[in-house]
Amino acid sequence: MKYVVLNNGVKMPILGYGVFQITDHEECERCVLDALEVGYRLIDTAQSYGNEEAVGRAIKKSGIPREELFITTKVWISNAGYEKAKKSIEESLERLQLDYLDLLLIHQPFNDYYGTYRAMEEFYKKGILKAMGVSNFYPDRLIDLIKFNEIVPAVNQVEVHPFHQQVKAHEIMKKYGVQIQAWAPLAEGKNNLFGNEILKAIGDKYNKTNAQVALRYLIQREVVVIPKTVRKERMIENFDVFDFELTQEDMDAISALDKGESLFFSHYDPEAVEFLTSLVR
Repeated sequence: MKYVVLNNGVKMPILGYGVFQITDHEECERCVLDALEVGYRLIDTAQSYGNEEAVGRAIKKSGIPREELFITTKVWISNAGYEKAKKSIEESLERLQLDYLDLLLIHQPFNDYYGTYRAMEEFYKKGILKAMGVSNFYPDRLIDLIKFNEIVPAVNQVEVHPFHQQVKAHEIMKKYGVQIQAWAPLAEGKNNLFGNEILKAIGDKYNKTNAQVALRYLIQREVVVIPKTVRKERMIENFDVFDFELTQEDMDAISALDKGESLFFSHYDPEAVEFLTSLVR
């Protein structure tokens, strides 16, 4: 496994397993156990996913020493604000059956995320959070948060895949020492990623699939990836990306796939913001 070193010295696996949309608790528990058996050590969940308890059970059943794992969760919009965030963090720890989190993120830059961040800073200083950061923060909000808070976010988890590569945003994150992490690194199969002819031609050279090429591309750009699948054979496939290296010609060809816009939602779209802020649970 390759690691990145966050701005506070914490080591984070560059490849992890995400459990977004795995709402059935038995299935989620099975998936996390499968992922841990395959070799994944970074597990990414969130309060809004509704599966922290299942993740916690899988972690406990796995028997893997806690120090070998890197567990991430996220504070949802409805838990924003100093007091509510503190309570929700304690509840997440209880659901996950953990004494500390390796990484805690603010899930979306809505509601009182400044209050949330102050609560996170307290937990961080107590050692209950090994690292803290944000998710879905566009450059304007990220810079604003950095400029007016004591602790620089260690991570910003955003949509990154071959069709939306976030090049400028990545440059800004590097400037401020924030590690970029990709949700939907395989674009959830949109734009026919798994059948894309450019990715296939590159993959054929290395006997790799389109998904493996896409993940390898992001990893070579120092992007942390958390692909999600419920099939163990796909977990194995997604994990098998460290035995080949893309050439600069390969990288340039994939770079040209970038459309420069989201395949999911934009915070600059009022309707998208109205929808996201309505998802308070």
